[in-house]
Amino acid sequence: MEKNKEKDFFSPTERAQVLIEALPYIQDFTGSTVLIKIGGSTLVDRDLFHHFAEDMVLLHSVGIKPVVVHGGGPQIGERLAAIGKESTFIDGLRVTDKETLTIVKKVLREEVGKGIVTAIVDLGGKAVSISGEENNLILAEQRNEKLGYVGDVKEISTPVIDQIISDGCIPVISTIGKDENGQGLNINADTAAGALGGALQAEKVIYLSDVPGLLLDKDDPQSLISEISNQEILAMIETGGISDGMIPKVTSCIEALKLGAQRAHLLDGRIHHAVLLELFTDSGIGTMIIGGEIE
Repeated sequence: MEKNKEKDFFSPTERAQVLIEALPYIQDFTGSTVLIKIGGSTLVDRDLFHHFAEDMVLLHSVGIKPVVVHGGGPQIGERLAAIGKESTFIDGLRVTDKETLTIVKKVLREEVGKGIVTAIVDLGGKAVSISGEENNLILAEQRNEKLGYVGDVKEISTPVIDQIISDGCIPVISTIGKDENGQGLNINADTAAGALGGALQAEKVIYLSDVPGLLLDKDDPQSLISEISNQEILAMIETGGISDGMIPKVTSCIEALKLGAQRAHLLDGRIHHAVLLELFTDSGIGTMIIGGEIE
């Protein structure tokens, strides 16, 4: 009896109502590209990771085109520590020498990217892992000598992503770019997601992390801002209302909107099925960022 209690929590009518509530959103978003940047607990918590994979398969099954962009900071840090190499950061970016770059590439593609693809395939979906180095997907330029092999996005070439989508698969992108000489560069995954979302003219660019969204008071989880414009974000940065690790996320959201994405969202990846709750429910979750002219 205990085993069936969870299944019976909702009546058949209530379950049907959930589907009915989702219907207009499914109709609106069918055929649209939705880019999801996955990071934080969603990548390391098995339960959250499984639910994320379920969300991707469901989106794909109803005709939405999900594109997954992933980081891999914790896994990279663990691999470096295992060989006795200390991770050093400047302004939140990992200092990347040649040895570190080799490890970053291997972890992102062979561990994180492959893990996401496997999880999707195990649920009956189709996915392909690709590095930004391939097919000139992410052309980058080195930021500075201090950071080493760390780059900024210069140009995005989308045909390889378009082809993967046309083939009926979900693109899973690791954010290593290359410069004009073919040198690989480590790129911040949040920044890359914004550039990719803009280049793909995504209907939504969604960032999953370990915070509820954008907070009016960063120490009060109840002060969640449900909707904000890019101008208001810039004002909050000026006054210190947005600081530290949230700055690259919100600035990449603004960049995505400026480049052609329709909406950007900051969601709490610690919530099961966060992506579905945002896309397919009346209330949504997290913070939605809307565009507008920036003076």
